[in-house]
Amino acid sequence: MPTCLLLVLTGVAVGDRAEDWSAARESGERVQLALDAQNLVRELQREHGLTSGLLGGAGRYRPELADTRRRVDAIHAELQRRVDRDSAPAFEDALGSLDQLPAVREGVDDESIDREEALGFFATAMAELNDAQLAEGSNHGDQLLGDGMAALQELAGATEALAEERGLMNGVFVAGRFTEGQYVEFAGARAARESALRGYEQVATAEQRAALDAAFETEDATRVATFEQLADAGADGSPLDAQADDWWTASTALTDGLHETQRQVGEDVAERADRLSAAATRQLAGFVALGLLILGVAVGLAVLAARSIARPLDELTRQAEAVAGHRLPETVRSIQEAEPEEAEQLLPPEPDPTLAGGAEEVTRLAAALHDVERTAVGLAAQQTVLRRNGTESLANLGHRNQRLVRRQLRLITALESKELDPDALGELFELDHLATRMRRNADSLLILTGQQLPPRVWTGTAEIAEVVHSAVSEVEDYRRVTLVEAEPCSVHGGAFYELSHLLAELIENALTASPQGRLVEVYGWWDGPEYCLAIVDRGDGMTDEELDLANARLRGEDSFLVAPTRFLGHFVVGTIAARLGVQVEVRHTQSAPTTAAARGAGVSAYVALPSDLVHPRAAGRAAHAEPPPPARAIGRRR
Repeated sequence: MPTCLLLVLTGVAVGDRAEDWSAARESGERVQLALDAQNLVRELQREHGLTSGLLGGAGRYRPELADTRRRVDAIHAELQRRVDRDSAPAFEDALGSLDQLPAVREGVDDESIDREEALGFFATAMAELNDAQLAEGSNHGDQLLGDGMAALQELAGATEALAEERGLMNGVFVAGRFTEGQYVEFAGARAARESALRGYEQVATAEQRAALDAAFETEDATRVATFEQLADAGADGSPLDAQADDWWTASTALTDGLHETQRQVGEDVAERADRLSAAATRQLAGFVALGLLILGVAVGLAVLAARSIARPLDELTRQAEAVAGHRLPETVRSIQEAEPEEAEQLLPPEPDPTLAGGAEEVTRLAAALHDVERTAVGLAAQQTVLRRNGTESLANLGHRNQRLVRRQLRLITALESKELDPDALGELFELDHLATRMRRNADSLLILTGQQLPPRVWTGTAEIAEVVHSAVSEVEDYRRVTLVEAEPCSVHGGAFYELSHLLAELIENALTASPQGRLVEVYGWWDGPEYCLAIVDRGDGMTDEELDLANARLRGEDSFLVAPTRFLGHFVVGTIAARLGVQVEVRHTQSAPTTAAARGAGVSAYVALPSDLVHPRAAGRAAHAEPPPPARAIGRRR
């Protein structure tokens, strides 16, 4: 918080200094632009005076007027480029008033323009340029800079008034007398000059006032005063005995002196603006450096403070990742693989002793992490014991059920051999079928607990049709199952019973998913060295997500202890398939894509038997009730 406050204060100071720097820089540019504009005004004043003399009948001014016009055009073009680049709207508007200058000049040359209109155009243009200088003045707020700009403005007004007087009297002296209203104009121009000079005296410095006094102490200034006294004597319209060329030369020299004074004042103002800009630049750089220093110190302190905490926390994070990624899973795996008595004795590794010497908070956090690990290992050991006990209980129950079912089957077989009544014999057959299903359920329980089934194998082979019929005999609604087509194939006796059990579970699922009255079809065919079976139902089917989960269970990627009981058959199939090296997969009977709202028309289970379980038979082929399903064998994964 203190660092942020310091940075905010520094930022405010930097922003303030940046404004001062920008204002000083802009003031310097405006001063230079004003000086260049005064150069244009100076030449316009000369053109104004020469035009006045030319319109008064002094044709000798034409060569000098032509040179002046060329200088005016050159300065105007250069100033126009600068104004376009510097974005000074007041100067841009003032320069725009000179767009009519070529037309005025043409009217002067062919004497088609009125004298007052021509001279009025020049007076208006110069006044707008002087007003633009005031509008584009400095906004820095410095008193000396403001006074300098005001002095420059007052001096520009005095120079403009003198130039207007020069042009007016040049025409008067050429004509030899005042015409109606000209003396009033002369008196007004002189009064405006005197007023501007008094304003200049109030804001100018001592050096600037001395420069103005020097301009009025010259011989030309004295001659201008003499001509003005002569003009006063001819106010009544009497003839004026004066040479226009002498007046023009003296007044031009005085005007140039005022322009020189104006240039000196402009240099003073520009120098003041440069000093302000340099000072603002230094202050801006100082505050920026201060801000960077504060930020650097804050970052350094933060790094030093963080390293004392970050290093132990980083080490603690590394250990936590090691616990979550390696130590805890390996310990739990060792517990699961150990005997129940040994599992209870296993403990997690001790934490890194380097954390014991750190900050108290970090040490407590490391201890808490180790407690969590120890608790997790203890829970894993308890779960392992409970799981082992539960599995052994299920296996024990499966063995007991299996023994009872075998005794029941022997008893039923004995009763069937003695019974002669067809009805009673049929009931015994139904009872035998129920006992067979009970035996399959007991065997499934043993398979799920990882137990080996009692050996019921022989060294011979059996036809694939016999395996299917054996599987069908162990399901409830066996009358709805039909072996549609099976290419000849023999199965090794060692795999007969487990393969029959696998098919029985798949057929049972197909019957459960199919409506009453619909058949479940079984197909068999060769696919290269493998033999494939397909159990096809026409039920409601499954979504793609349900098929993916079912195939994961068939591949043994899940535990039957965490799955709903209705899926136990999938885990039995997956366990048997893993033992035999058989691949089992379920697919949509129809290949159309499905969603949760629109299921496929049934599911087909495909079983691929590896070549080491089967071999072809040359004799006999099953009758073709209908062509095999469109999907071919899934094949072994290669």
